[in-house]
Amino acid sequence: MVATLSLTVRWRRLGAVALVILLGLAGCGGSGEGDAMLRDYQRQLAEALDLPAPEPEPPGNIGAFPERQARLFEVSETREGLLDVYALRECHITNLVAARNNQLGRVAPPSQRWIYELKLWRRLDACRDSEVAERLAEDDRARLERITRRKTRQLPLVSWNSLFDSEEWTGNFSRASSALEPSDTDPLDAQLEALRWLRRATLNQFEPDWTPESSTLEGHLKALRARPLTAELLRALLLAEQRLSEANALLVHRLDDSDACASLDEPGPSLKSRFQDRPARQWLSRLEMLAERWLTAVDALMASHVSPPDAVAEYRHRWLSLDNPVAPLPAYRSALAAHGRHWQRLAERCS
Repeated sequence: MVATLSLTVRWRRLGAVALVILLGLAGCGGSGEGDAMLRDYQRQLAEALDLPAPEPEPPGNIGAFPERQARLFEVSETREGLLDVYALRECHITNLVAARNNQLGRVAPPSQRWIYELKLWRRLDACRDSEVAERLAEDDRARLERITRRKTRQLPLVSWNSLFDSEEWTGNFSRASSALEPSDTDPLDAQLEALRWLRRATLNQFEPDWTPESSTLEGHLKALRARPLTAELLRALLLAEQRLSEANALLVHRLDDSDACASLDEPGPSLKSRFQDRPARQWLSRLEMLAERWLTAVDALMASHVSPPDAVAEYRHRWLSLDNPVAPLPAYRSALAAHGRHWQRLAERCS
């Protein structure tokens, strides 16, 4: 509303750029603990099958999160004159509007802009259905109705923008991240609770009896800021799928051999059982569980909002989907299931 450089510096900048490049390169390949474990599994499998170990290919990176303009809705400003706002003073919006339009209000983070819009809509909506509205002049009553309707339409869009314009959320999809590692045993409880709370906030924003606390909102955003968990899990899924596909090629190669069992040092069932106890297999099972929990929560949060802009809908389908066959989690599950089938065939054939 209207009431509403020296050489030293250059070298430092070059050093910062070089560091960013190195960090970016470090996040591109699968050279961490998880990759080492999966490559070791491949080598042991190749040896057991009497085949040469595969040359591991680098996994691809996740897609770029949509740019700001493509992921946000356009929400026009509501502009009213000072006297027009003052005429609605009994609706208790004047101090709220003044706070929004002061210096701090104009640079408030997206989350606080949503808190403001939520409070404003609730006060307008309550006022419209109260005795205060009956005492207003006809023009002021019509203005109250018009502003309330507009804010009702805009609130779901503001809610979306507050999430998708926040660094805490967009940073969760950073392509410069590394894959989640097997030794990372930190629980996901705080981050999962953040997603659940944000979903509840979206679903209940039109419920007058549900009042979100600003400090609670910021606390949950802080939990999401702690690490780019979505990107870490997606990168781990891409890496594991790649290594599984390479391991599957070994099993298929041996199964295609008419004399496959002669190459084995032990019966198929005992070999299958021995490899099922490898740390890599335990990590693959745990990764599936973690990814399912997290991506299901992400999907539920996004589904609680309005239909997304096209760029976000496309990203969600390609990278976050729970059922699109080429999305990381379904593709990983497919490779993992194929791995189990190949082992079962080998066990049955060479028993």
